[in-house]
Amino acid sequence: MDDDRPLHGVRVLDLTNVLAGPYCSYHLMLLGAEVVKIEKPGTGDLARALGPEPELNRAAVGASFLAQNAGKKSVELDLKDPADRETFADLARGSDVLLENFRAGVLSRLGYDWDVLHRLNPRLIYCAISGFGQTGPMSQAPAYDQIIQGLSGMMSITGTPETAPLRVGFPVSDTIGGLVAAMAIAAALAGRARTGRGVSLDVSMLETSLSAMGWAASNYLVSGVPPEPMGDQNATAAPSGTFQAGDGPLNIAANRQEQFETLCRLVGRTDLVTDERFADREARKQHRAALSHEINTALSRRPAIEWERLLSDAGVPAARVLTVAQAVELDQLKDRGFFTDLGFPGQPRRTLRVSGNGVLVNGAPLRPSTPPPLLGEHNDEVKGGAAADRDTAAEVPAP
Repeated sequence: MDDDRPLHGVRVLDLTNVLAGPYCSYHLMLLGAEVVKIEKPGTGDLARALGPEPELNRAAVGASFLAQNAGKKSVELDLKDPADRETFADLARGSDVLLENFRAGVLSRLGYDWDVLHRLNPRLIYCAISGFGQTGPMSQAPAYDQIIQGLSGMMSITGTPETAPLRVGFPVSDTIGGLVAAMAIAAALAGRARTGRGVSLDVSMLETSLSAMGWAASNYLVSGVPPEPMGDQNATAAPSGTFQAGDGPLNIAANRQEQFETLCRLVGRTDLVTDERFADREARKQHRAALSHEINTALSRRPAIEWERLLSDAGVPAARVLTVAQAVELDQLKDRGFFTDLGFPGQPRRTLRVSGNGVLVNGAPLRPSTPPPLLGEHNDEVKGGAAADRDTAAEVPAP
């Protein structure tokens, strides 16, 4: 299976911390790359101390770290130490990608700007992820996910008119930034196969977040219509959003006319189809509250799972609103091998379950083969290999 992965044979030097960068390199690992985490001696990735279990945080294997670092190697290097700098330079010469998410300019001040890296390895792809990008008046400002969510306008349209602005319930800006960076790196590797040259990639979380907002941003850019917080409803159609079945919430997206008519028939309210308030998409949007009331009343006769099956079978998109604990137990995920059980780093009697990325290659899910590394677990292996490569290069006579 390893040889089938698109990035088999690619080595990534990963200098990143916490989420956006590690999430990027986790996807590269799943796609087959060898990812070598370069970590600060003694402390490592800041996420090693983050998570809900204090004992794991103290052991430098916090849940936040474990979530996106399986399958990687860990090497401790101090980029201010001369010997470690020599090792880092050797690793850069022998790698395909260098990934970092420092504040703009930090790696340059350490002596490794793009010109230096390009001279070390003309084929190297350098990717920097930061809050605002490497240039511009905000490039030096510190940024976390919530800062980007607020500045992008994302929080202003999350929640209801009464509760907005609200933070999205997971670090969505970090996640989007990591995904876009992984896509850009994969594209750069494809381009290098054609040109033979590496490139410098500058990824801004602010810009990737705005890009991912799609219609919410484009409706304003194109038509001058600012988006508004809609809670659990879809601004583009009705009935489309969250409704209440007999035992809990149910999402329904009857966005097309035929889906609306099918929904009305199945809930026993065909009269709604001929009601002039609900005659077409625009009318239904204008009378959304009245329509939702009628549908909720009809849905109250059955539990959500029954409506989910009945409506889905008839071509009306519908599904229960689950908790995370319920979602991870879905048979669909089990059938596709989305989760992988690994040994728990430093705790052999415990099992660690990690997610994949939803991609099957030749019918097989992409999985990590090793647990997240202990801090410095691969020091001897990687540093020794870099020293050996340096000695081999020194023995080769100059042309």
